[in-house]
Amino acid sequence: MKLKTPFETSFAKTVDRHCVLVEVEEEGGEIGWGEIPVDDNPYYHYETVETSLYIVKEFLAPKLLEVDFSKPADFLNAVSKVRGYMMAKAGLEMALWDLVAKIKNKPLYALLGGVRTKIVSGVSIGIIGNMNSLLKSVSKFLDEGYRRIKIKIKHGWDIEPVKIIRKVFGDIPLHVDANAAYTLENIDIFQELDKYHLLMVEQPLHYEDLAEHAELQLKIKTPICLDESIKGIYDAKAAIKLGSCRIINIKPARVGGIEESMAVHDYALKHGIPVWIGGMLETGIGRGFQVALATLPNIKYPNDISASNRYYEEDVVEPPWTLNNDGTITVPQKPGIGVEVLEEKIEKYSKRTLEIKVSSV
Repeated sequence: MKLKTPFETSFAKTVDRHCVLVEVEEEGGEIGWGEIPVDDNPYYHYETVETSLYIVKEFLAPKLLEVDFSKPADFLNAVSKVRGYMMAKAGLEMALWDLVAKIKNKPLYALLGGVRTKIVSGVSIGIIGNMNSLLKSVSKFLDEGYRRIKIKIKHGWDIEPVKIIRKVFGDIPLHVDANAAYTLENIDIFQELDKYHLLMVEQPLHYEDLAEHAELQLKIKTPICLDESIKGIYDAKAAIKLGSCRIINIKPARVGGIEESMAVHDYALKHGIPVWIGGMLETGIGRGFQVALATLPNIKYPNDISASNRYYEEDVVEPPWTLNNDGTITVPQKPGIGVEVLEEKIEKYSKRTLEIKVSSV
């Protein structure tokens, strides 16, 4: 699906969003949908479209026979011998959650123990490289009602854009996301950013380096939020015990699905670490799971869950996700993720379809 405008981070520029959509159908005809938000390259994450399709076909889909469909959380246990590939696992596991919620005639957020019917939305702005364009984007999104502005940063595009935003827009909720672009040698940049009272600095250092994040956190006032470093509950435990962060961004697909997201949420809650839900340019299908998880009690910051029209001219769900005037998104009350999947739109954008039939006969 082509983005309305290119989205650039410190490691890549995205023009067309690739992903794998998962449709799981049970014998009675009910359907659950999931999404594997991978790209065609391994720049953000090692999983790609091609590797995900292979892993699903050869190792994950056959395990569906061993899963009690009334307990989709057991799916990760069934595929535990498969190391990694958490996004591929998440796509199937989420489809099972959607399916079971529909069978039980309940909205997904209610099955997860959600405590709110509206979730607060922030917006993420890629690296634009032009101050006037950046200010126009910030103004536009604030006018639309988004409750937090996040800007991507990299070397040469960090302090100055923050300084200008603060000068023009004052004390708005603002944070920066480095996508692992810096090292401890750049500590002066983060100490300078301390002056601008940011909500957080997200993933400043290498995505596998919890030790140096802990060292950096001791030397700056701004809370560090870990994103790419949190690949599941074990990373979350290590990061919290080491003091590597004060906030966690949970990206449901990256950590392996609904069950693992809830495990990270619950552990963080127990240890006084607030969390929020991030995104990876998902279609309206993946966005449905983000919205459901954002209703959990330890969600303390605006989420990277924007309206469908933030990225796409048209979405593959009906109704599309929309932003309320108060910067919130209303949580659907229909069964499952709460929106209808438009299969004709999926056919329009699909490059390939793979059907995997699983039978006990």
